[in-house]
Amino acid sequence: MAPPGLIVKIPISVPFNNLQNYGDPEGITLRSALAEKHRVRIEEVVLGAGIDDLLALFCRAFADPGSAAITTLGTYPTFEYGAQGAGLEIHRVPYRNDAVDLEALIAKAWDVNARIVYLANPDNPSGSWQSITDVQEFKRRLPPDALLLLDEAYSDFAPAVADMDPSDASTVVLRTFSKGYGLAGLRVAYAIGTDSVVRRLDRIRMHFGVSIVAQRAALVSLNDPHHLANVVADTNESRERLARFVRTRGLKPLPSHTNFLTIDVGTKARADALLQDLLHRRVFVRKPGLPPLDRCIRITIGRLRDLDILEPILEEAIAALKG
Repeated sequence: MAPPGLIVKIPISVPFNNLQNYGDPEGITLRSALAEKHRVRIEEVVLGAGIDDLLALFCRAFADPGSAAITTLGTYPTFEYGAQGAGLEIHRVPYRNDAVDLEALIAKAWDVNARIVYLANPDNPSGSWQSITDVQEFKRRLPPDALLLLDEAYSDFAPAVADMDPSDASTVVLRTFSKGYGLAGLRVAYAIGTDSVVRRLDRIRMHFGVSIVAQRAALVSLNDPHHLANVVADTNESRERLARFVRTRGLKPLPSHTNFLTIDVGTKARADALLQDLLHRRVFVRKPGLPPLDRCIRITIGRLRDLDILEPILEEAIAALKG
């Protein structure tokens, strides 16, 4: 284990060779870079093979079987897979006005004495975003024994994010290299919390779970903030263009602070029909499966040239809708 607060500086131009060797099981170089970026200590950073991996680990490490976990009905379902695998009892509250209902989550957390509370901000699949002030107030009003898992996978596209406070033992913030950094296939993410939180995950995590390639690619990405800024700017431009396109074809885009656009098609039947039509035309999009967002489809934002291909196909599919 690295000494407390140690920041290890290694040139990130290290070539992608020696793949016959195991990578660093503690990810010291990448954790050091992340600690420097977020102005925290290395002991307050833990790596995982994607946020999915970390969510499951936190459920195992911080809640006994039968404990209550709180989430939003229809939000990112992989949290529930991890919670169910840990034997937790899941309680759900519905969206309100197509966004996460913070008041309902607070009430439910107190009602069932929640041990784990899950909040995705920005949210998937609604695309909605809660302000920094609202999230801070939300955290303050949760039960004292609840651990908030704040999933900020889409934070690169959010209007603003709060500074991380690893001294807050009631909250863990999760980030990923899958979205803005474009490394989804490599599976690398991290969480920031108190050093006691990180030590508990060290007892159960897969120590070679984040590969040497993933760690090196993440380091290179961190060293190129201009690329990330360009990706975010291009994504925002493409998302606004797609929103204008579907709006002029009679559909309603929901407000989005992510790299996808959720589109209100009107009814579940129409959304199902549009999804199947697009699949028939060899266009793969997603569709929320639970109300109220089951009336929507969700399209990941591509490059502008991808929209040049998508738009005429989408226009034909929209025109073919009935009812």
